[in-house]
Amino acid sequence: MTSQIHIRHYQGPAGGWGSVHSLLRNAVRSRARLSTIDALLHQNKPKGFACVSCAWAKPAHPHPAEFCENGAKATFWELTTRRATPEFFAAHTVSELQKWDDYSLEAAGRLTHPMRYDHLLDIYEPVSWESAFEEIGRELKGLRESEPKKVVFYASGRASLEASYMYQLLARLYGNNNLPDSSNMCHETTSVALPEVIGQPVGTVRLDDFEHADAIFFFGQNTGSNSPRMLHQLQEAARRGCTIVTFNPLKERGLERFTNPQNPVEMLTGGETRISHRYYQVKAGGDIAAVLGMCKSLFEREAASGGILDHAFIAEHCHGFDAFRAFVEEQSWGVLEKEAGLTRDEMEEAAAVYGRANAVMAVYGMGLTQHRLGVDSVQMLVNLLLLRGNIGKPGAGICPVRGHSNVQGQRTVGIAEKANLVPLERLAELYGFDPPREDGMTTVDVCRGILDGEVRAFIGLGGNFLRAVPDTGPMEEAWPRMRLTVQVATKLNRGHLFNGDVAYLLPCLGRLERDEQATGAQVVTTEDSTACFHASKGRYQPAAKHLLSEPKIIAEIAKAVLPPNPLVPWDEWVADYGKVRDAIEATWPETFQDFNSRMWTPGGFEKPLPARKREWKTETGKANFKIPKALSASFDSGTQQDVLRLITLRSNDQFNTTVYGYRDRFRGIEGTRMVIFLNPADMARFGIAEGADVTVETVSTDNVMRSISGLRAVPYDVPQGCCAAYYPECNVLVPLWQHAEKSKVPAAKSVPVRIAAAGEGKDGVNLGRSQVS
Repeated sequence: MTSQIHIRHYQGPAGGWGSVHSLLRNAVRSRARLSTIDALLHQNKPKGFACVSCAWAKPAHPHPAEFCENGAKATFWELTTRRATPEFFAAHTVSELQKWDDYSLEAAGRLTHPMRYDHLLDIYEPVSWESAFEEIGRELKGLRESEPKKVVFYASGRASLEASYMYQLLARLYGNNNLPDSSNMCHETTSVALPEVIGQPVGTVRLDDFEHADAIFFFGQNTGSNSPRMLHQLQEAARRGCTIVTFNPLKERGLERFTNPQNPVEMLTGGETRISHRYYQVKAGGDIAAVLGMCKSLFEREAASGGILDHAFIAEHCHGFDAFRAFVEEQSWGVLEKEAGLTRDEMEEAAAVYGRANAVMAVYGMGLTQHRLGVDSVQMLVNLLLLRGNIGKPGAGICPVRGHSNVQGQRTVGIAEKANLVPLERLAELYGFDPPREDGMTTVDVCRGILDGEVRAFIGLGGNFLRAVPDTGPMEEAWPRMRLTVQVATKLNRGHLFNGDVAYLLPCLGRLERDEQATGAQVVTTEDSTACFHASKGRYQPAAKHLLSEPKIIAEIAKAVLPPNPLVPWDEWVADYGKVRDAIEATWPETFQDFNSRMWTPGGFEKPLPARKREWKTETGKANFKIPKALSASFDSGTQQDVLRLITLRSNDQFNTTVYGYRDRFRGIEGTRMVIFLNPADMARFGIAEGADVTVETVSTDNVMRSISGLRAVPYDVPQGCCAAYYPECNVLVPLWQHAEKSKVPAAKSVPVRIAAAGEGKDGVNLGRSQVS
């Protein structure tokens, strides 16, 4: 019998002294430079640098301390004094490092030298930049001559607009559109859903809309851990009387209560603000049904008394309303309750709040996008907004909260596998070549190609691709079968420990570091979640003298691979990033007009958003109501009462795949990430004791056994029939084929699983990995 797991129930609000203590602990653990405090004062400021963590908006008039807990953690670990030197790699084989956990790999510190993997010795060895570029160029040239479509150019959401533009041009000059990025794993669903209904791939909300909203509805977004700076806008909105309503399976502290760490009075008096006035714990995948229930209530109230729907807006701006109304009216309350996991009274209560508000904002995250019917879920939320004209007026709109700091911006400057998203004719005109016209590979396509042996080379511009994708076991097994793998990074992660025949680890400058080129110190730019562009200038001494900037690395690979092209001035671009911005402006003149002169605009300069002006760039020329394919975005478990819906989630000490520590303060977990959160009724039903070791197994019919053991059972306030566990550890349970229809985003928020006490799983299970049985 295992010992009981002890949960330290956190009673405090988000922010407050808990946040301060967390920052101090991470400052010590990261061994950050003494300059870190100065860095925090310049974070997200005019003439400062854009945070390397989340992409939340930067205000025109920032607070003196315009940073959050997780943003500060990212800065601490960027400015760490720890170093992963050649001596470090000489002392540790790659096989040994594969046994390290994610936190320990992060804690190895900043990479200092370009490294080449030696298969015979099983270690990374230092190599000169010249040798690295020469061999990478030779390998890519050979593949370009025979199979250019089998090379992948992946980009993480952290790379700047300048580096991203150069990278997409490198890929297209090479001969393919294989440009997956981290959007494929999270908000590609948004990029597919929104163009169909409002004619643009991003949200319609700007930061000042929070000052005018009468109600804000949250769906599947954990603000307190994933974008904490938004709590300042939510606190101000709540205090002036804006009603905040949350739909989320788990109660997240950041959407319950908040104490502003930047307010001395609140800190000294223990003052706090209630954030959500209503909190509905919808079942995983039940958001479509929940919103349909709200719509049904609105139609019933309209029929009874009128004055609910915005008929003028619908008549002038919308298409498909009659069919949508007929579909909603056909739905049974009993079925909606079952699929949403909410009562009729709860859905009607939420609808009443919505119906009373003149300006409503809908905010969502991966709790909507990472489902089989994620596209339908997002479009269902737009349906709700359209009923009362809540797009295209102050305080209203749709607000997807993007994750990484420039993931939205990369799409804007051409990091896209879909050919129709990029002005290929303009690129052809500017650079004198015939760009590839067929679509490239998404992240899911890349994984399938690697598993099938079709992908021969992977170039990674940042990120932790192999750790972030589904089907961990088969992917790690297949990865070394590639001919070439090249990873550009600042720090070590698990994705660097599986290598092709020829493998390089290339260290780059971080965004906080001075980037000195031929014309002096350089500036880079990013785009935030509200479609505003910001300049960012590094201030600190590089971690090592051998580091190169991402634009420099991209340019040198391009020069080593591609034939000379006088129209593509790689060296000039590296010498002066302003010339890259001129090229971006020349490619997208309407979006980036006067780019170099506007990039320092306080609060960022705005990307045009047609839907914000009620201009609908859709096939119908109007905003489109869409009927969902089904009432649940999750899998169909049929009559299998022993199957639960697993939600993978992040801890408070984590950003994306980066683990800063083993403490999830808000959920009360400390010292481990190997836990699974279960409804107490489900624990009783399955005979699982608190603290027991359990095995979790994916339910599938594809002859692949996916399971993980050693998870400690934790009773938690999660809807019955659902459970939750940490990402990326539980990616082993997510099948590659389980993804959102249309967008191919992994459906990691409703994985069908069975749970058994340790020792009760099926024979032959490779615990913590996946295998073909």
